[in-house]
Amino acid sequence: MGALLTVEDGAPVALENAEASSRILLVCEHASSRLPERMGTLGLSAQALDSHIAWDPGALAVCRLLMGSLDATLIYQRFSRLVYDCNRPPDSPSAMPAVSEVFDIPGNAALSAAERLARTEAIYSPFRKCLSDLIKTRVANRRPPVIVTMHSFTPVWHGQQREVEIGILHDRDSRLADALLADTAEDETFVTRRNEPYGPQDGVTHTLIEHGIHHGLLNVMIEIRNDLIASKDGQRVLAGYIGDHLGKALMRLES
Repeated sequence: MGALLTVEDGAPVALENAEASSRILLVCEHASSRLPERMGTLGLSAQALDSHIAWDPGALAVCRLLMGSLDATLIYQRFSRLVYDCNRPPDSPSAMPAVSEVFDIPGNAALSAAERLARTEAIYSPFRKCLSDLIKTRVANRRPPVIVTMHSFTPVWHGQQREVEIGILHDRDSRLADALLADTAEDETFVTRRNEPYGPQDGVTHTLIEHGIHHGLLNVMIEIRNDLIASKDGQRVLAGYIGDHLGKALMRLES
């Protein structure tokens, strides 16, 4: 571990159900709002650190339910994206944002090159290596994984209510997204749309490109409006919905 993290902090990345039978590899880059001990509060209030700027509420819970129902493997980041957003490359300003939504992040203001490098080496590099190594092992064993990244988004953005409830996001490889959208088009339970509320133009497909597209693997990013997964009941409903349609989408592609 890099000097940024203490022994008490533990590892920056977690891997669960590594020997899963399913090809599905769940990735949750914004799983936690936790900050390393040496980072303090980054100058933010407890309320801000519990908000969407610090993590994707509900995303990890949905991932764990999917992990159980699909017998999938799960990889997730154990620290807040405010320290390092693992869905961004090191040269992206939003990897360590000085401003997020309406919040200034004092602890991220005017970071030196050395400070950015320390965060990259402590947080991003181990996450990237864990994911990359697992993919290489699966490919070598002729079990190419299906990369599914899980996120959540706020119901209101700059005062505007978002109508979309589930976003199916993709970059230049839309195979799995197309299959998912074709399947969910027959189910009106949730408002499900392509590349909403974000898309490739917003720089949100780094993991898909780095670990999916570059290896020719099926990949998709799923965004869930976070008011739908604020409760355990909601998390179960959405995990069931996504798991069912993901399974059907993969069957479409394999038929």
